[in-house]
Amino acid sequence: MAKRAKARQKKKSAARRPPARVKPIPAGYHTVTAYLTVRDAARALKFYKSAFGAVETVRMPGPDGKSIMHAEVKIGDSHVMLSDEFPGMSTCKSPQSLGGTTVGLFLYVRDVDGAFKRATDAGCKVLKSPEDMFWGDRFGSVLDPFGNQWSFATHKEDVPPKEMARRAQAAMANMPGAAS
Repeated sequence: MAKRAKARQKKKSAARRPPARVKPIPAGYHTVTAYLTVRDAARALKFYKSAFGAVETVRMPGPDGKSIMHAEVKIGDSHVMLSDEFPGMSTCKSPQSLGGTTVGLFLYVRDVDGAFKRATDAGCKVLKSPEDMFWGDRFGSVLDPFGNQWSFATHKEDVPPKEMARRAQAAMANMPGAAS
């Protein structure tokens, strides 16, 4: 009998304890996390694993059991969330439905040329082949088959502000269409 009383008392005190403090930013996440809406999220997940070395961490099926309502992958130390587009919802349309995207994902990697090759071998379209840039990065960019732009960079040089301004001005003067 004493055991039962002790168990009841333990239950009561547990019920009165304040809940464990939840972190406002979950462990392993950063303040900004990209969220992509794509056509055929299952295919996109498979592609991102192949092209970017992504590791799938979450997959929640949609109400029809075929679409993906929410999924997450980890690329390097960052999470990317994604879902299938739901055309009936104005905020859930893919770049294909919108006719393009205004967002690009920027990945710092140890080997920009290797990451770029992996992405293009997997089926990404080349937007800009890797080259050394005035701001101190080796940089290149691609478009994935789902309409999202990905840029890769390896930081090679810390450029002081005055030198950055000089280099930027020179780079802009050499751009096509720049005034002579």
